[in-house]
Parts: sequence; structure tokens; C-alpha cells
Amino acid sequence: MSVSVLDARFMSAALRFSRWHTGLTATNPSVACLIVKNDIIVGRGVTACGGRPHAETLALEEAKEKSQGATAYVTLEPCSHYGQVPPCAKYIVESGVKRVVVCVDDPDLRVSGEGLQWLLQNGIIVDRIMEREGKILLDPYLTRQVKNRPHVTLKIAVSQDNMIGMIGCGSIPITGFISRNQVHLLRAQSDAILVGIGTVLSDNPQLTCRLNGLNDRSPVRVILDPHFKLSLDSQIIKTRSLAPVIIVTENHDPVLALSFKKKNIDIIYCDCHHLERLLAILVDRGITSLLVEGGAMVSRSFVNAQLVDSIFIYRSKKVIGKGGISFPLEEEYLEKNFICVRRDYFGSDVCCEYVRKNLCLRES
Repeated sequence: MSVSVLDARFMSAALRFSRWHTGLTATNPSVACLIVKNDIIVGRGVTACGGRPHAETLALEEAKEKSQGATAYVTLEPCSHYGQVPPCAKYIVESGVKRVVVCVDDPDLRVSGEGLQWLLQNGIIVDRIMEREGKILLDPYLTRQVKNRPHVTLKIAVSQDNMIGMIGCGSIPITGFISRNQVHLLRAQSDAILVGIGTVLSDNPQLTCRLNGLNDRSPVRVILDPHFKLSLDSQIIKTRSLAPVIIVTENHDPVLALSFKKKNIDIIYCDCHHLERLLAILVDRGITSLLVEGGAMVSRSFVNAQLVDSIFIYRSKKVIGKGGISFPLEEEYLEKNFICVRRDYFGSDVCCEYVRKNLCLRES
């Protein structure tokens, strides 16, 4: 069966719905499922907080008998393996759904085409639509599955004269209030946020999410601190009850380490320049999405290591002038490796979202 304009409409709605639990589903992706009958949504579900129940289960429970002969729009291939619960493909077959429209095949080797094959073998029509849009939203999960590391997002605020700050001045506001709130939303949608010790020493930030209603969704805070310069009096340590803190260091001083461990601060001993090794450690700790907020040296390190998957660039009309810290990315690099998929206007600021041209994924 060929896909239609209505298919695109319902799948677009499913993709928007899947954003509801971004950052809340542990190592599982935030998937959405809509059950549609006679062009009306009769059931909907999004992966529950913590990763279970899955979206298909929740949508079918809501639709009940109305799922007979209906179409299911699912943003990721239904699972086909027996884990803590039976597979979603089994539920779909038993529900009487006639057709399934899916965005993205699941690269998880326990599924990887088996879910769709299960449906086809049981007489269910399977169609695909909006694969690229689905991959953009599911990129953190897909990156984890394919590359065994977290999806890395770089966030940079840049002035009109291409500066990201001023030398020796600590944190200075470059963008407006709306843009800064948007950054807090990015934090809420990420498993962890990473900065270098230079940013911590100059700005003394909290690195938490301070949006009303999302205060409890602050990410794990990862500090690259090779020489262990972080102070116990820093805001990051003082706010440790709001979100976990991980210090990445090369300094094995046991006395220093003990003083931080007494405050429940986690320490990873790792070469701070060996970013691939660090990402492998973080993914083993359940971190699927990592937001890199700086500073300039840390941003350049991830760029040079070819480990950046997406970039949010907030451009303001502010002029920094003499003594500014230069924007760490070159336009040639962006044009060669990334494509702008979204442009938003926050007051006088412009935010461009870039993703890698190949999404670093398996293209069909």
C-alpha cells in the first residue's frame, strides 16, 4: 500500500508526540505510537518514563477493540524479542491492527528487521515514511546502538562579531532571555552535560535545568578536570543534591578523591584528551545523550575528534569587540559535515540546529 498525505500527517503527529519523554526513558528511546481508525486517533502512547511500558503497548491499551482493522503509526520498528515483557510486535498482531507505518528500522541486533518481519508474516501491511525525520529525533538512541557511545550535541552562543566570550571576564550574557531558557530545555532533554574545568573556574555555574516545571530534569554534570582543580565550594558541588556530578581527572591523589567521594561525587580516572574512551565509559553508565556546553577548548577537542553529532548555534546581535574569544567552528567545517535542519528566532537571536549529513547511521 502506498503512503499518503494523511500518513505523513499522522506520522508527523507521532514524531511530535515522541518528544514528550525525550531524556526520561533511560537507555530506551522515546518512541510514539498512534492507532488510527477511519482517520481518527483512537489510541496513543509514548514510551513511559524509565523506558517501560513501550509506546505500542500503551496505545493499544487505550484503543482497545477499536484497534481492529486500524493503522498503527510507530516512530521506531516494534520490538520482537522477549525481555521483561512480551514483544510489541506480538501485541500488535494480537490486537487486530491491519497496517503498520514506521519511520525507522531498529538497529538493535535483537530486533533489526525481525519486528517488521513478524508483522508481515502475520498478514499485516507494513509501510515506511519520513525516515530522515525519524532518525533526527531518534539519533541519540541510534548512535548508542551503532557506535556504542552517547550522541554528542554541541551548544554554542556566538556574538555578531563571531565571539563566544571575553578573555578573563567569566560568563558574560551573549544571547537574550528566551535563548537562555531554550538552553535549559536542551539540558532537560539530555542525559548529561559536559564542560571543562576552565568554564567552571571562571563562571562557577550550576549547570542545572531551571525551567519551571522541569526543575527535576537536570542532567548528570560531567566536568573535565585533568589536574583536579574543582573546589568543594563550587556551585556544582553545593547543588549536588539536584543532579549527580562526575569528575573526569588524571590526578590520582587519594586524599583529594576521598574528600569528594564523601560528598557522593563520582570520579572517573581517564585521559581527558582521550574523548572516545571517555564516551565509552559514559555510555556504559547509561548516558545516551551528552550536551557539550564548552568552553572553546573543549568544543574544539570534540570537533577535532569528529565526535560531534549535532550542533545548536545561538547567534545574537551583541558585539564583543577586542579581547573576545573566537568562535571555535569554521563555516567550511559546518558546510562540509553538517546540514541546518531547523532555524528558530528567539527575540533578536537566531538559533540554527545542525545535524551530520549522514547522521552517522546506517542509511537505507
